[in-house]
Amino acid sequence: MDYVNLLLLDDKEENLISLRALLEDIEHINIISCSDPNEALKICWKDQISIALVDVQMPEINGFEFVSLLKSNPKTNHIIAIMVTAISKEDRYLIKGLESGAVDYLYKPLNPEITIAKVKSFVKQIHIQEEIKQKNIELEKSKLDLIRAKEEAVEARKSKEIFLANMSHEIRTPINGIMGILHMLQNSHLDDDQRDWLDRLDGASQSLLLIINDILDLSRVDSGMLKIVNRDLSIKEMVDDIKKIYNIKASNKGLNFEIKLDPRLPMYIKSDALRLQQIIGNFISNSLKFTEQGEIKLCIDVIENLDSNYLIRFTVIDTGIGIKSESVEKIFLAFEQADDGITRKFGGTGLGLAIVKRLADLMKGKVSAKSVYGKGSEFYFETLFQVSLYYTSKEEKENQQYTKLPRLNDLRVLVAEDNELNSFMLAHMLRTWGCDVDIVKNGKFAVENTIKNMYDIILMDTHMPIMSGFEAINEIKSNPSDRVKSIPIITISASVLEYEQQAAYKAGADAVIGKPFDPFDLYYKIVEITGNK
Repeated sequence: MDYVNLLLLDDKEENLISLRALLEDIEHINIISCSDPNEALKICWKDQISIALVDVQMPEINGFEFVSLLKSNPKTNHIIAIMVTAISKEDRYLIKGLESGAVDYLYKPLNPEITIAKVKSFVKQIHIQEEIKQKNIELEKSKLDLIRAKEEAVEARKSKEIFLANMSHEIRTPINGIMGILHMLQNSHLDDDQRDWLDRLDGASQSLLLIINDILDLSRVDSGMLKIVNRDLSIKEMVDDIKKIYNIKASNKGLNFEIKLDPRLPMYIKSDALRLQQIIGNFISNSLKFTEQGEIKLCIDVIENLDSNYLIRFTVIDTGIGIKSESVEKIFLAFEQADDGITRKFGGTGLGLAIVKRLADLMKGKVSAKSVYGKGSEFYFETLFQVSLYYTSKEEKENQQYTKLPRLNDLRVLVAEDNELNSFMLAHMLRTWGCDVDIVKNGKFAVENTIKNMYDIILMDTHMPIMSGFEAINEIKSNPSDRVKSIPIITISASVLEYEQQAAYKAGADAVIGKPFDPFDLYYKIVEITGNK
């Protein structure tokens, strides 16, 4: 505990000696004596005095004047002043002392017990004040540290989002071109070998896209940006989709793929179909990766029926390599796999099951796994689903070709895209639908062409040199000409983060399509916006 500096001020030396003798046994005080008020003021200014016992009757400067001088100076106004007096105890003197800034009185002849008790009380008060002051300093420092940490976290999140947006854009742009050319080739005349080659290339493209989506999904979930949207879902249609995707993949590995459905399952439920299929798909993909022989089975079971709600469990069972018991728990952590050797042999980012765990939490469900090393694994996800009584079946378009879609009545389209492969692919699709297409490579040329020419719609990439798509949209939508600013604009961007898509709408875009895109989605979006049928 720090020592408290206590000043004794009295013009009589004998009084100072007796008062010092009385107080010197009090712990944690350092006593300084002075008989000259002017000298005492200097001591107060430089020696961090905390308590002053001041005699009232002194020549030149009396005690009232001395305390008033202390309280008028910012460097000394914190000092606790106690008047020591032998004059009358009349109220007027008490009031005068309090008005000067004193907090208490001691009357001569001094009562030793009262004097010691009062000084001890004020010393304790000062220690408490110092402790509070120190805690306030620490709290303020903690507050500043928290603010700084929050600012750093925000900056880190922004940096991560910018990195992910740039990475997504840079990778999705060439993937979009590759997949677009694949669509074009798949709509042409091919022999069986060529179609097989394209299917393999399509699979490789989808795998690359899955990795990018995994990284972005993990970021969205962690930042709270990913939301679950429940809509009507047909379990039968979902199962049919799963069969189509994974029957072929299992067959190519010589594996048996089986789906077993509980007869008590409702026909339709409310769920986020994309996220539910993402969870199941991750389980099955994992099993396909780590199973060399035997079978993979998807079981969908009703665990409990609660009126219009069903607790449903989706279980994927395989005869793969299995997982060591000590590694089962960590497989749902990001960037973790059960064994470092697995990464070298089978590849993978270790993100799939981490995303599954986060999606399960968002869907108010749970995931778990059990495994026998060397014999196989079992993964399951379960949650409560509300039964849906009405469902509109989706249109079947698996065998439909975009080249067979109705013509768009000679629409004139401006494509603003700096990537030559993407602009070539877009132009080919649009011309297949009967559109007249102009192509520019940056936002500046897009604005100039829009002012010079008549267009029915603009397809705008958002990230371009010289002038970005966002800037170009702003220029077009703020043009004084009604003809120019009324042209509908669809952004086709590799930026799939929600805030970037919202930025496109804020800039004035009429619709947003992410790369890589489905030609049918683009076609129907153009039809919807232009009213062309």
